[in-house]
Amino acid sequence: MRIIQFLPTLAFGDAVGNDTIALQKAMRELGYETRIYAEAVDQRLPKNTAQDLCSGMPELEPSDVILYHMSTGSKLNYSLENYPCRKIMIYHNITPPHFFQGYNPDAQTNAQYGLDGLRHLAKSGTIDYCLADSGFNAQELRDAGFTCPIDVRPILIPFQDYETKPDAGIIRKYSESSGDHRQNLIFVGRIAPNKKQEDIIKIFAYYKNYVNPESRLIFVGNPGGMEKYYQRLKNYAGALELTPEDVIFTGHIKFPEILAYYQIADVFLCMSEHEGFCVPLVEAMYFNVPVIAYNSCAVPETLGAGGCIVDSKNPAEISLLIREILSNPALKQRIIQNQRERLKDFQYQKIKNLFAGQLGAFLNLTGENKK
Repeated sequence: MRIIQFLPTLAFGDAVGNDTIALQKAMRELGYETRIYAEAVDQRLPKNTAQDLCSGMPELEPSDVILYHMSTGSKLNYSLENYPCRKIMIYHNITPPHFFQGYNPDAQTNAQYGLDGLRHLAKSGTIDYCLADSGFNAQELRDAGFTCPIDVRPILIPFQDYETKPDAGIIRKYSESSGDHRQNLIFVGRIAPNKKQEDIIKIFAYYKNYVNPESRLIFVGNPGGMEKYYQRLKNYAGALELTPEDVIFTGHIKFPEILAYYQIADVFLCMSEHEGFCVPLVEAMYFNVPVIAYNSCAVPETLGAGGCIVDSKNPAEISLLIREILSNPALKQRIIQNQRERLKDFQYQKIKNLFAGQLGAFLNLTGENKK
């Protein structure tokens, strides 16, 4: 028996790709024979991380298992039923197409293609078992018509990766030791309309103008594919009389640089309106950065009792909340402690054990669990 992970694109550094690679390591540690196949494999990944699905793959037996990562539109959503083996789908969610309207018609079309493919998979009965990153994602599967068993398995995060040495230049540049006394508000995530970076800019403008002029906003994320939205964000910041020194867009950067921005952050601010899990929330908790996040989609589920969930995007209210957190050491420490407690739920070994139990139960139920 082999467990073959399928996905349209194995990208470098994104949540789906990282989860796929982490699961491969975990399954090998559990004694399973497993490989990754993707239609497109990012060339920045180490050699032999995955195989090109387009160049062929071994013939599958009925005892084999496909572990399919679903997050986008792909012909795999329609060809998966042709493989004569057991099938598990890991659902990472699909961004609703309307978010991309006016910014990227290809992304909008692909998102709709993905939702159509999701409904096709539900109707065809191709999938034997679903694992969702969150309860929010699990409910989307039920709404789409899936009747197979559905369980929740949060993304597997190898936290030891965060022990990599952060970029010293960034820490030095934004530290008090170099004469910099600004507070740093950050958001980490790709530049995309569903992330609602414009709402963060609006909040920051109020905070800087009426609460603390010695502050800056840093967006850590790649604008690739969303250039129109990125330009709109820059124009909006300019219209609010914010300079490039006030609102910083890092663009695509290396992992040690990302870690450095977490290190210098005072508050993590998230106003996103669509997340299936949101790994950066967990990362912020790992680095003891107080989180303020809008109550939407899977965000409150991921944060749990950690961080501060807000039901409004009112700039004055959130600005005063930021001030209270940063001026009240006891409050800040209580938030960080709650985040540390929530972080325990995402410990690598805990999620690995959960996945091992779910996978083992499925294999036993369907008749074969040979490693």
